[in-house]
Amino acid sequence: MDPATAQFGSLVMKHERLSEGREAGMRRDRLLVIGAGPVGLGMASALKAHGIAYDQVDANDGVGGLWRHTVYKTAHIVSSKRSTAFADFPMPADYPDFPSAGQMLAYLEDFAVRRGLLAHIETGKKVQRAFPLHDHSWHVMFEDGEQRIYKGVVVCNGHHWHKRMPTYPGAFAGRIMHSKDYREPADLAGRRVLVIGGGNSACDIACEAARVGRSCHLSLRSGYWFLPKTAFGRPLSDLPIWGLPVWLQRLILRAIIRIVIGDYRDYGLPRPNHKIFERHPTYGTDLLNYIRLGRIKPRVEIDRYDGSIVRFKDGSTGEYDLIVAGTGYHNSFPFLPKGLLRVENEAVQVYGGAFPDNVKNLYIVGWVQARNGFGSLLTPAADLYARLIRMQDELQPPLGAILRELNEPLPTSQIVDPGQARRQIWLGHRLLWLVRWKGRRMARNRHEVTIPADERFKFEAGATSLPVN
Repeated sequence: MDPATAQFGSLVMKHERLSEGREAGMRRDRLLVIGAGPVGLGMASALKAHGIAYDQVDANDGVGGLWRHTVYKTAHIVSSKRSTAFADFPMPADYPDFPSAGQMLAYLEDFAVRRGLLAHIETGKKVQRAFPLHDHSWHVMFEDGEQRIYKGVVVCNGHHWHKRMPTYPGAFAGRIMHSKDYREPADLAGRRVLVIGGGNSACDIACEAARVGRSCHLSLRSGYWFLPKTAFGRPLSDLPIWGLPVWLQRLILRAIIRIVIGDYRDYGLPRPNHKIFERHPTYGTDLLNYIRLGRIKPRVEIDRYDGSIVRFKDGSTGEYDLIVAGTGYHNSFPFLPKGLLRVENEAVQVYGGAFPDNVKNLYIVGWVQARNGFGSLLTPAADLYARLIRMQDELQPPLGAILRELNEPLPTSQIVDPGQARRQIWLGHRLLWLVRWKGRRMARNRHEVTIPADERFKFEAGATSLPVN
C-alpha cells in the first residue's frame, strides 16, 4: 500500500469514528439546506410541501440572502416583479414594476413567514466544511465548532459573493473596490470615479457616480448588449417573447434595440462581439442617457496603473481617486472538498442543473442565472427537485449518475433561457418514472459510485474529505 493510500485510509477511519461519536449531532433523518436567500427559501418551501425533513442555516443574521446586506441601498431589480416573484406567491399589488432592495427583502421575509419556514432556519450559522461519509450521509462542520451528520446537503449559497477582481500591471494610488462592497452614493461623492465593466451593477454605480461624483468614466473590455427595461409600455421581461425560440427572441430584441436605442457606437460604446444571451445582457438605458449628457465617458480596456493615473490600451490616460470593479463573481463552494465539483466557464458540471454524478445526497441549486427573473423558474424547478430528492431514497446510484446514463447533457453556460428551462421542467415531471426505472436497472447491474484516480479529492491542512464507493 502506497503512503498516500494509507493516509487516505486513516482519514476515512478517523472521520467514521467521529461520525459515530458524541462530537457530532446525529441528524441522518433530514437534509441540511445551506442558504436562506431566494433559492434557499424556495427549496425549503418545496421540501416542506413534499414532507421532506430538513434543517436550514444561513451565515447572515436573517433571511433574504444578498438582499439583506450585500446590495447597495439604491438598488432595484432589473427584471419585473411579475417575473421575479415566486410563481405561487405574487408580490404585493402596490409594489412598482421594479421593486427596490428594501421591498425585495420585505417580500422574502413575508414569504418565509407565510410559508412557515422560520422555525427551521438558524441564522448566523456558517458552514465551514461538508463532506460525504461511506454510508452516503454528510458530515457538516460549522464555524462555531459544532458538528452534525445529515442525510444530505442542499447547497443554495448563491453566486453573488465570491468577487472576481481584475488585475493589471502597475499599482494604483487610490482605492480599488468591488461593486459588492459599494453601499451608497456617499462612497462616490466628489470623487473621480472609474468603473470597470458593463453589467447591471457596474452601470448602476456609474450612473450614481455621474450624479454625485466629480467625474465618471466607464472602462469596457468588449461590447455589451444594453436592453431597455421597458418596451411598448410594459417591462421587457413581461413581453410574451420568452417562450419563443432563442433565434426569434434575438431577432425581436435587436429590432427593439434599433428602435429604442439605436447603434451603440453613436454613444461611444463598442459593438458587442457576441450574440444576445451568450453573456448576461444589461437592462436599462440610464447609462446611455448619462453618456449623452456628458456625465459618463466611455473608455477602452485598462492597460496599466501608474499611481493615480490609469493608462488605457488606446494610449489615452485618466486620473482617478476611486476604481469600482463591476466584474462579476465566481461560482464557488469553499466548504465542499476540492475536486468534488467541477466548474467550467462558471457553469457547475452537474446533471439536471443540480445533481453531481460522483456522490449521493448532494444537491447544488441556484448557481444558474435566469435571464428574466428567478421566480417563474424557481418554483416549478424546486418542486421537481424535491420530487427527485425524495426518489433518491429509493435508488442506489446518485441521481446525477442516472441522468448521465440517460444522456442528460452537462451545462455549458451559467445563463438560463427561461422558455427552454420551463419546457425541460415540464418534461422532467413527466419522466420521473424513467429516472426511477433507470436507477433500479443500474442497481441490478451493481452500478457503483467511483471516483477516478485523477479526480480523487485533494486535501488541505486541517480539512479532509471522503470518497464514496
